[in-house]
Amino acid sequence: MTSLPLAGKLALVTGASRGIGAATAEALGKAGAHVVLTARTTGGLEEVEDRIHQAGGSATIAPLDLTDGDSIGRLASAIAGRWKALDYLVLNAATLGSLAAVQSIDPKEFAKLLTLNVGAQQALIAAFDAMLRASGDARVLAITSSVGTVARPYWGAYGASKAAVEVLVTAYGEEVKNISNIRTHIVDPGATRTAMRARAYPGEDPATLKGPETVADAILALVQEDAPTGHRIRVG
Repeated sequence: MTSLPLAGKLALVTGASRGIGAATAEALGKAGAHVVLTARTTGGLEEVEDRIHQAGGSATIAPLDLTDGDSIGRLASAIAGRWKALDYLVLNAATLGSLAAVQSIDPKEFAKLLTLNVGAQQALIAAFDAMLRASGDARVLAITSSVGTVARPYWGAYGASKAAVEVLVTAYGEEVKNISNIRTHIVDPGATRTAMRARAYPGEDPATLKGPETVADAILALVQEDAPTGHRIRVG
């Protein structure tokens, strides 16, 4: 019997209650990693956890709001109390916000979007830096969007947040590459059948899009490759 490729590894996946986050958590769990699932929706997390267990994997759910200033610190303390190292940190949680012309962006909504899409990602890296350094082969994977590199009308708010995350995560990778075993990767899922995609493109036929599991498989392959820090992939 072939051993599971990620046996003994610990992964943390944010936004894991549905879509790409859920599919990624299931793929990592099926490959042998113990997966910590975070999202605001407890019911969704429980469903993902059940599917991981049914596939023979193991998982722990941690319902929380990443925009709550103290929640990330509490999560890091709880995880550090049970495990010595974190091998995979998948930064997937994000909000789309309203699509609007730059001059019409609502300041309060923009601030909320940046808090989750950028501030929480930096806070997660800071909170788990020590556990990532304790790993023999840690990966930080940020889920991005093409609008973070190529400006698109009315996508300024969301695109700006993704551009910021890419710079933050890539800079972190450069800072630690010579003093740790941490590597950072940027994953652009491309057009994928998710609830966020449906909100952005309400007239699109979801049957024409690839499923989240395709992105999850690409992420699973990436963490097993000897890809350099800063490596970027686009799926499909």
